[in-house]
Amino acid sequence: MNYRDLFATDVISSFMKPVDEPIVVLGPVLQIFRGILLALVLLPLRKVFFEEKNGLMKLGVIILGLSLLSTIGPTMGSFEGYIYTKIPYMYQMLGYPEAILYVLLFIGILYVSIKYAHRKIITLLSILIMALICFLGIMSFVMA
Repeated sequence: MNYRDLFATDVISSFMKPVDEPIVVLGPVLQIFRGILLALVLLPLRKVFFEEKNGLMKLGVIILGLSLLSTIGPTMGSFEGYIYTKIPYMYQMLGYPEAILYVLLFIGILYVSIKYAHRKIITLLSILIMALICFLGIMSFVMA
């Protein structure tokens, strides 16, 4: 998706910052804190997700439901967004494929990390990927 052009449209530019603004560039690094918050909220349900049949699928549905469709407030693509905003439906639905892909990747990576948790290579790869994401985000922030 071409965010630079999308965020520059009349409909979206009224409430979204340009993609080259420093805080927007730092967004991927800040998502770590969002992930920690979400993990803390879902922590009491960990047995449901990791021990029951189709638990990870339940986790994916909950994440999509709470963080995309049923947000608190009229955000783009949410139930309330369709009702209360003047944003055209086509713009509201633009983020769905990406959100579904992210949840599927998250569940897939989580499944692999649980299945092969005893292997140190999984832990090492996880640490390296997180460090790379942080490094690239911080470097983008510095360059913006």
